[in-house]
Amino acid sequence: MRQAKLISVWVGGALLLAGAVGILESGASDVFLEATRPDFQKISLGIAGIQNGGGPDWLGGRIEEVLKKDVKRSLVFDLVDLPSLGIATSDIGNGTGNGSKAVFKQVAEKGVSVLVWGKAALKEAQKDADVNMEGFVYDSGSDEVVGGKRYAGSPSVVRLMAHRFVDELVFRYTGEPGIARTKIAYVAQQGAARELFVMDYDGYDARQLTADGFLNLMPQWSPDRRFIVFTSYRDRHTQNIDMIELATGKRWTLISLGGLNITPALSPDGNFLAFASSHEGNSELYRLDTRTKAIQRLTVNPSGDLSPSWSPNGRDLVFVSDRGGGPQLFLMGSDGTNVRRLTFEGDYNAAPAWSPRGNWIAYVCRTQKEYKLCVISPDGQKRMQLTTGPGVDDSPSWSPDGRHLVFSSTADGKSHIYMIDADGKDIERLTFQGTHNSAPSWSPAS
Repeated sequence: MRQAKLISVWVGGALLLAGAVGILESGASDVFLEATRPDFQKISLGIAGIQNGGGPDWLGGRIEEVLKKDVKRSLVFDLVDLPSLGIATSDIGNGTGNGSKAVFKQVAEKGVSVLVWGKAALKEAQKDADVNMEGFVYDSGSDEVVGGKRYAGSPSVVRLMAHRFVDELVFRYTGEPGIARTKIAYVAQQGAARELFVMDYDGYDARQLTADGFLNLMPQWSPDRRFIVFTSYRDRHTQNIDMIELATGKRWTLISLGGLNITPALSPDGNFLAFASSHEGNSELYRLDTRTKAIQRLTVNPSGDLSPSWSPNGRDLVFVSDRGGGPQLFLMGSDGTNVRRLTFEGDYNAAPAWSPRGNWIAYVCRTQKEYKLCVISPDGQKRMQLTTGPGVDDSPSWSPDGRHLVFSSTADGKSHIYMIDADGKDIERLTFQGTHNSAPSWSPAS
């Protein structure tokens, strides 16, 4: 049986290249900068459907469903319902005939900036037969078909085709990678054990990474997405920090110092691993040089320090310390210098995660005896609570574009993984299997 691979090629040659370059050169950098602003005006986009060119009835509908959800989650586009605007798209064809021109005219007149459509076909009615998908992009500002992609693969990668197309779309209009092909690592209870799993960013296609019957906790991605570091209880005498390669499942120990070795975090360039260890007594922060294997102690304090998270430029760390009484967030240089307290509101602040954009640090705050998600600016001047309601919210992790967070919550009784926009809107539950899913970690963009 063939592997479930995905192949993509450009459609349209010179027309595509000219149109795509035109978009990027005429304002992608401006869009990229403005998209981070709270008052950013989203780009209106309509989906004219995915025509089924042969194969099962579900094919076109499934691709269209994934496209719509990906577009909404991008937070770059405002998804427009074309029929509600009186725009009929059945005659769009391949984008070159008179029917297509009539559709394009309606789209422009109604103020829709981008129109997306496509077609999909299954070559043979076999499980491993190839699916062909084509996706096209019309830009009303330039009045041109500015993009098109063709994908081929087995039915098992149909969702990936849609994810990839939306990522291409986001990149063409913002100059930054999309998040539709990112992954989320998390911990799932398996009997008395805790095992590592990885799923697509929308909660689909979960697969198990570890199966050793012990506790595997606190996963964190490497910058190149090839590895995950985590705390392992496989050695009954100590808690080590292990690394696993996703492609092969190969696993090895990075840190084995005795005592507790927990909360690993790789630097943005992958050259350093910050972690907490109790091998010299209380929990202190250390830094492993992944190239030389040299270990440097970063904190020297009678109180406990743990949970480091790197700034996007790798120059600073935010971490948790109880040196002020209860757990609070502190900042320091990545070499352990210039330690200063960040949080002062509340008696419990923990589990920090620095946004890849650098503008916010997410963390768990206790308000009125409830554990919720908050964000604070690195200078401490701005603070906002993101979540409310029942349950315990924990372990925030940022999307690589800084527009979303994943976290665990017991809002529905059992611990599951949720996604939330960075402004606290649109919470979406991602996991539905099992009784305890926790500690999510969002991968870098591909």
